[in-house]
Amino acid sequence: MNLKNQLCCLLAAVSFPAAIFAQNIAITTDHVALVYQVDTNKQLQQVYLGKKLSSASVYRDVNPGYRNENATLNTAYATGGATYLNEPAIAVQHADGNRSLVLDYISSQTKNIAPDVVQTDIQLKDPAYPFFVTLHYKAFQQEDIIETWTTIWQEEKGAVTLDRYASAFINIAWPQNYLTHFYGEYEKEMEPYQSLLQPGIFSIQSKLGVRTAANYNPSFLLSPASDVSETSGEVLAGTLAYSGNFNIQFENLKLNIDMGNNLKIIPGINAYASAYELRPGEKFETPRFIFTYSNTGRGQVSRNFHHWAIDHGIWNGHQKRLTLLNNWEATYFSFNQDTIAGLFDGAKQLGLDLFLLDDGWFGNKYPRNNSRAGLGDWQANKRKLPGGVGYLVKEATARGLKFGIWIEPEMVNPASELYEKHKDWLMIAPNRPEHLYRTQLVLDLINPKVQDFVFGVIDSLMQQAPGIAYMKWDCNRSMDNAYSPCLGKKQNALYVRYTQAYYKVLGRIRAKYPDLDMMLCASGGGRVEYGAMKYFNEFWPSDNTYPKDRVRLQWTTSYFYPALTMCAHVTAAGRESLKYKMDVAMSGKLGFDIVVKKLTEGELSLARTTVDNYHRLQQVISYGDLYRLISPYATNFASLMYVNGSKTRALVFAYSQETMQQDTWPEWKLQGLDPKKHYRIKEINLLNDTRPQFPESGQVFSGETLMAQGLKWYLKKSETSSVLELEAM
Repeated sequence: MNLKNQLCCLLAAVSFPAAIFAQNIAITTDHVALVYQVDTNKQLQQVYLGKKLSSASVYRDVNPGYRNENATLNTAYATGGATYLNEPAIAVQHADGNRSLVLDYISSQTKNIAPDVVQTDIQLKDPAYPFFVTLHYKAFQQEDIIETWTTIWQEEKGAVTLDRYASAFINIAWPQNYLTHFYGEYEKEMEPYQSLLQPGIFSIQSKLGVRTAANYNPSFLLSPASDVSETSGEVLAGTLAYSGNFNIQFENLKLNIDMGNNLKIIPGINAYASAYELRPGEKFETPRFIFTYSNTGRGQVSRNFHHWAIDHGIWNGHQKRLTLLNNWEATYFSFNQDTIAGLFDGAKQLGLDLFLLDDGWFGNKYPRNNSRAGLGDWQANKRKLPGGVGYLVKEATARGLKFGIWIEPEMVNPASELYEKHKDWLMIAPNRPEHLYRTQLVLDLINPKVQDFVFGVIDSLMQQAPGIAYMKWDCNRSMDNAYSPCLGKKQNALYVRYTQAYYKVLGRIRAKYPDLDMMLCASGGGRVEYGAMKYFNEFWPSDNTYPKDRVRLQWTTSYFYPALTMCAHVTAAGRESLKYKMDVAMSGKLGFDIVVKKLTEGELSLARTTVDNYHRLQQVISYGDLYRLISPYATNFASLMYVNGSKTRALVFAYSQETMQQDTWPEWKLQGLDPKKHYRIKEINLLNDTRPQFPESGQVFSGETLMAQGLKWYLKKSETSSVLELEAM
C-alpha cells in the first residue's frame, strides 16, 4: 500500500469534525461501487450503488435537501425504536429495558486482505450506551462480488436482547423494481417467479429450521425493467449464505419523503422465534449477504457468482470433481456386500471415478431395510456387510475406484438403538406428541454431546475405512415442535443456535478431513445455499431426475451456482433416450444412478464415450464462463454454452423439449468467443458410426460470425439433444 493510501486509512480511523463528515466511504470492485457518506449528525448514509465511477471523490449525495434531522432517508443500517419508523435492520432491548437504538459513525478502516480482496469495516456506536455495531464489506475485485455482514457486541451492565439483526440494509433508488425469486417444493425446486414490487413489504423467508431452502431459495434477481435479458439491462443479484431460518425483506416505500421513495432490501436471519440474548462482551456475527451488480444483464451476474464461488464460496473449489455411480436405483434397500461389489465393474465399464453406496447399509438391532428403522445407528449391518464398510473400500480400490457412502447424521428413527438410549437428545416439544416426518425426528444438535455424536459418525467411518473419499450428507425433514432439552427454559434462540452448532460440527470435520469430498443433500435441494457450501464440494439440486425437468431446474440454479457444484445424475427417470439424459447431466457434474448391466452394447459404448468426453472437457464445464443462450422457460428449446478463460475451447449444449409442427425455431447466436479467432465445430457424444445431427459438423467459422449470425437450429424432433465442441484453430 502506498503512502497516500496509508494516510487515507489512518484518517478514516479517527474522529472528524462535522465539516469533514461528508467524505465518501467507497466499497468498490473492478466494475461495481457501494458508497456511503457520514452526515453532520454522524449518521452513515448510502449515497450510491451501481456501476463504478472514475474515482471515489465523484460520488455525491443527490438528496441533501430532503434529509431531515433524523437522517432516515438512505440510512446504511436502520435502527428500531428511535426515529426510523419503517422496517429496521436492527432492533434491541437494552439491559435497562430501553428499546430505542441510535448508531453514530465512529470510524472506518480499509485494508487488502488478499491480492484481489479489499475489506472495509465501519464502526458504529450508540451515543448513550456501550453498544457497538461493525458493518463489514469484503470486495472481490475481479469477481465484482461484495460480501457484507455485521458484528454486534455490547458492554452494558446486563444482557441485551437482539430482536432483529440483519446482515445488511441496501437502498435501491430505481423508479420501479422487478423481483425474480425462486420457490418450489420437493422435486420442483428453484421455480422462478418475476413480479413488480408494490408499495409495502414482500418477504422471501423460511421457518423450516433445517433444509430451509426447500420452499424458497435465499437468492433473488432485481431489475428496474421487466425485459432484462441475459445480455442487457441492470441487474442486482443477491443471496444469503445461511443454513437456518432466513428472511429477505423488500420494503418498497412510495410517497414517503422522510424515509425515502425507494426500496429497502433487508436480508438476514429470520426474527421469528429467534430473540437472541447477547451477554456483555459477547460478539454476535450475522451471516454473509453476497451480492453483485451488472448493467449488461443476468448472464454477467451469474458469471460473477460462479467465479467467486470457485475461489471463495465453496470447499476446495479447484479440486477435481469425481464422476460416480450410485447404487440407489439398482438396489434400493435390498442388497448385500456381494451385490454392491458386483456393481463396481459397471462403474469401471463406464469409466467413472467413484462408487457411492447409498442408504440402507447400517443398523443391526433395527436393520435399515426401509426408511422406518435404523436411522441413528451408524454401524454397518452385519448381515448385509459382514466385512464392514472397509471391505467394500478395499474391493473398490482394487478395481481402481474410489468409494463413497451416504449418511444422515442429524436425524433418528424411533426404531433405533440411539432413540432407546438417548431420548434426551431429541427435539420434541414438552406436552406434544412426537410428530414423525418421513418416519424420523431431529436430533438436538445444540447439545454438545450430540455434536460429538454427529462428528463421530464421520470420524468413525473414516477411522474404520480411511480410503473413503466421498460422503453424501442427507437431511430429509424439517424441524417442527422445535424444543431443545439442552436449552431448558431459554428456547428463544433455538433456531439460531442449531445452525451455529451445525457449522461448528462441519468446521471440526473440515479441520480433520480437508480432502474428503462431500455432497450436500436435503431431500434434493433443501440446503442449496452458500452458508453450508463453505464446507461442501457440491450439492444435489433435486430428487427429480427427469431430464426435461432437469434442463429447467439446472437453468435457474445456474443463476447463482457453478456447474461443478451441481450434481446431475443419469437415471431411469424419463422416457428420453440415454443420450438425451447424458447430454443433460454432462452440463452439470456428471454422475450415474443406473443399472449398468441393463444397457445394450451400443448404449454402454455411447455412455463410455460420453464419460470420456466429460473427463476430457471437465475443465471447460467446471471453470469456463457460462452463457445461457435459449431459455426453456421462454421456448420449447434450451441451449447453454461454456467458454474457457483463453477462449480457445467451448462447449454448446442444445436440447429440444417438446416441439410442434408449426414451431418457430429459435435464434441461436453464440456468446463469449473471441471474434478474431476461428473455431472448428464438431458434434460429440456420438458413436463412431453415427451421422452427426449438426449438418455443419467439422466446419470452421469465425468467432465474429458465430456471435453475430449464429447457427441454424437443427433439433426439430421432440426430446432430442446435441453437444458441440468448439476448438480454436
